[in-house]
Amino acid sequence: ASGILPVALGEATKTVPFVQDGRKTYRFAVRWGEETTTDDAEGPVTRHSDHRPAVTDIEALLPQFTGTISQRPPAFSAIKVDGARAYDLARSGEEVILAERLVTIDALWLVSFDADHAIFEAECGKGTYVRAIARDMGRALGCLGHVRALRRTRVGPFLEAVSISLADFLAGDPHDALQPVEAGLADVPCIVVDRTAAARLRLGQSIIVRDRNAPVDGAAYANCEGTPVAFGMLEAGELVPKRVLLLP
Repeated sequence: ASGILPVALGEATKTVPFVQDGRKTYRFAVRWGEETTTDDAEGPVTRHSDHRPAVTDIEALLPQFTGTISQRPPAFSAIKVDGARAYDLARSGEEVILAERLVTIDALWLVSFDADHAIFEAECGKGTYVRAIARDMGRALGCLGHVRALRRTRVGPFLEAVSISLADFLAGDPHDALQPVEAGLADVPCIVVDRTAAARLRLGQSIIVRDRNAPVDGAAYANCEGTPVAFGMLEAGELVPKRVLLLP
C-alpha cells in the first residue's frame, strides 16, 4: 500500500475528523485466480480458480459495485470485536466473520486489463474496504481475486498532486510543505463573521448566522478577517461551536 497520508500539527489536529470523513480515491491492482486470507497479497492463498474474466464481464459488473452497497469487511481489519481488533483475533487463529454494513462507492472504473490482472480506480466514502471490493468482484465473476497493490490518491480535500514525499520533506524546509489550518476544512461550508461574533464563538457561545448563503443545518466553520475561528454545527439558524481554533 502507498499513497497520501495527511498529517496534522497543532491546531490543525482539530480538523482531522472532517478530513477522515471526506471522500477518498484509490488506484488498485487486482490479481485474478486467487483468494487469500487477508484479501491482499500478504496472506496465504486459500482458493484457486483457472477461470479468467473477459473485459466485457468486468465492465458489466461495475454498476453493481457503485452507489450504496452492502459490504463485509475483511477479517484482517482494524474493526473491534468485543474490544479486540479483528486482525489480532484473525492472526491468533480465531475465525472472524464481521457483519455486513452499508458503504458508499461513488465511482468505480476499469483503468487497464490483462489476462491475470486488472487495475481499477475507486472513489468512496468512509469505511469502505478496497480489499473487499476486489474479493467480492472476484467471487461475482467466478474467478476469485485479491488486491496486489493499493495506492491512495485523495483524502478529503488533499490530493496526491500537492503531496510531498517524506524524503523531500526531510531534505527541505518543513515549513514550505505546510498548508494552512483551513485546508483541512476545505470541504466544510465557511461562514464569515465579524469580531463580535468571533469573540462569542471563542468563548464557546453560539451565534445567529445571518449569512444568507449559509446552509440551514450541518457542519460549518467561522472565519473572521481571514482566520478560522471555530467550527461546529448549524442548528435552526445558529452556529453552535464544537471546537475553537486558537490561531493568532
